[in-house]
Amino acid sequence: MEWFTDADYWLGRLLFQRGLAALYLVAFLSVAGQFRGLIGEDGLLPVPRFLASVRFRRAPSIFRLHYSDRFFAAVVGTGAALSAALAAGAGDLVPLWASMLMWALLWALYLSIVNVGQTWFAFMWESLLLEAGFLAIFLGNSDTAPPVLVLWLLRWLLFRLEFGAGLIKLRGDPCWRDLTCLRYHHETQPMPGPLSWFFHHLPGPVHRAEAAANHVAQLALPFALFAPQPVASAAAGFVILTQLWLIASGNFAWLNWLTIVLAVPVIGGSATAGALGLPEPPHSGAAPAWYEGMVLAVTATVAVLSYWPIRNLLSRHQVMNASFTPLHLVNTYGAFGSVGRVRDELVIEGTDEPEVTGATVWKEYGFKGKPGDVRRLPRQVAPYHLRLDWLMWFAALSPAYAGPWLPALLLALLDGNPAVLRLLRHNPFPHAPPTFVRVRFYRYRFTTWHQLRSTGAWWDRRLLGDYVPAVTKAPMERETGIS
Repeated sequence: MEWFTDADYWLGRLLFQRGLAALYLVAFLSVAGQFRGLIGEDGLLPVPRFLASVRFRRAPSIFRLHYSDRFFAAVVGTGAALSAALAAGAGDLVPLWASMLMWALLWALYLSIVNVGQTWFAFMWESLLLEAGFLAIFLGNSDTAPPVLVLWLLRWLLFRLEFGAGLIKLRGDPCWRDLTCLRYHHETQPMPGPLSWFFHHLPGPVHRAEAAANHVAQLALPFALFAPQPVASAAAGFVILTQLWLIASGNFAWLNWLTIVLAVPVIGGSATAGALGLPEPPHSGAAPAWYEGMVLAVTATVAVLSYWPIRNLLSRHQVMNASFTPLHLVNTYGAFGSVGRVRDELVIEGTDEPEVTGATVWKEYGFKGKPGDVRRLPRQVAPYHLRLDWLMWFAALSPAYAGPWLPALLLALLDGNPAVLRLLRHNPFPHAPPTFVRVRFYRYRFTTWHQLRSTGAWWDRRLLGDYVPAVTKAPMERETGIS
């Protein structure tokens, strides 16, 4: 079928595949550094306990066959090695079927991890990586030109990602409609970055321009992705620029980088190639019949499964992020349908004194990414994903988010659990665990220019009260049933 492929998109495919593989690598490395404390055998939400209570149909995973921390680490290591190989171009050095098998294995390994990761892996960029990774299986390699249908499926994914995020904002918080949300967002976002303080102090008109540009990028330009070239390429270019702005202003794991990677294969076609002076496409063979059949079948499957995200987009009760199948194939996306006006933070403290009195000295645990020490400049951690730090932000919004894991975290600190302590930046009790821990509730605000110059502090904080009063080990064991 002559229409089946378009060689003018060869460079977009190459950059997409290399970028996606690099983000897979980041994801696997993020899992490697955190899984023991979060979901390992001695973690806060152990995988074996989860598998015993959830059916296979709801959470398919190779860990149904066997689970141990060593086996999990082997799976993660395999995924990281395969990601690195594909990022280096190994997929173009093997036959088409072998390249597809490599991408399929990568997707299956990460799906197995996400499906047992529970609340730690319930973020939109996990599903986005899996959906993009599934489509990458059928994008082919240098043996054949890029298949047109898969290129369109990638545009459909990018459209749902951007348009869904735009709609949830328009339907949600009124500050998006009056263009004032960015007055608060840079300060109250889950994980501020090293430039967030400066973004927060931009003039009011700039914040309004930010919000307006966001609406253009997410509500208007997604439709231009389906326009003829070079209009589609221009729309993709604007999406890339807005994502770079978001990367500079905060930490959202690999969400923004993956959005850029999804926009790259939109840029192409003979009109764009000529305008940008791109090199001529390399020679590639005709697509084999079995490959064409698989692409047609996948396209039909995505078309059928798109019913649920389309219905969600059209609903007045739009859901922000959801996967409609346990395989995370065709999902719905969205972010920041509401924006907090204030920033509350949970600070965990411990003491090694035998009794708690008014004179007790408390020492603060330090987290790797989330705000704590007011003089510590927020760190750039993205595209790496600090899962515990993110969940601490959600827990400050509502105790309901903390119910499944915060008691286990406090007990782990009282036990001196080494796997959990490795999730933290600073353990104030390196020789023996504390006798008591507590969680305090603080209101954080960025300092002013004057305060920064005079005190060196990036944050100003005010104590609101106790989130969890001082507790010791025995009552925590009775409460959680963990010993």
